[in-house]
Amino acid sequence: MGDRMFAAVLPPQEMVEELDALLAPRRDSDPRLRWTRPDGWHLTTAFMADVPDVERLEETLAEAAATVSPFRIRVASGRVFPHPVAARILSLGVTHGDEEIAALAEKCRHAANRAGAAPDGARFVPHLTLARANRGIQATKWLGVLDSFPGWSFDVDEVALVQSHQVGKQYDVVARFKLGEQVP
Repeated sequence: MGDRMFAAVLPPQEMVEELDALLAPRRDSDPRLRWTRPDGWHLTTAFMADVPDVERLEETLAEAAATVSPFRIRVASGRVFPHPVAARILSLGVTHGDEEIAALAEKCRHAANRAGAAPDGARFVPHLTLARANRGIQATKWLGVLDSFPGWSFDVDEVALVQSHQVGKQYDVVARFKLGEQVP
C-alpha cells in the first residue's frame, strides 16, 4: 500500500496564530469535540488514500500548479458538515476566492489521477476543519461563535503536498509547488 497524502493550501502563520488565540478559551467548552491541531490546519484540494509513486505525483502536481495563477481567498464564516443539527465537522468556509480554489482543486485531482493516485470522489467544498465529533452534535451555537470571528484574507501562491500519518494525526509537508511558475 502506498502513502496517504493530500494536496492543500496552507494558511499563513499569522492567521493560524490569531485563529488559535480565538479558539483557545473555547476548546474545553464541549467535550464531544476533538479539536484539530493548529500546526496541521489546511484547506484540502485533493485527498489520496493510496499514493503508489510519490515522485510521479510531485511531477504532475508541479505541472498542474504551473497552470494556475496566484489568487486571493478569504477564510471566514462558520460551516458544519453534514448539517447543523447533526454536525460532525466544525470548520471555516471560503467566502472569497471559492471559484479559484475550486479550479485549483480540480487541477490537483486531475494531477493525482495522472499519477495513479486516485483522489477521493467527494464533492469539493473549500473549508478549514477546526474540530470533529464522533456523533453528530447540535452546532447552531458553534456556527454563531465561528461567524463572530473576523475572517482572514491571504494570497494563495502555492499548493503543498502533505503526507498524512493516521497515528496522532501528524502531517508532514513533502513538497511545495508555486502557482504560475513554469516547471523546468
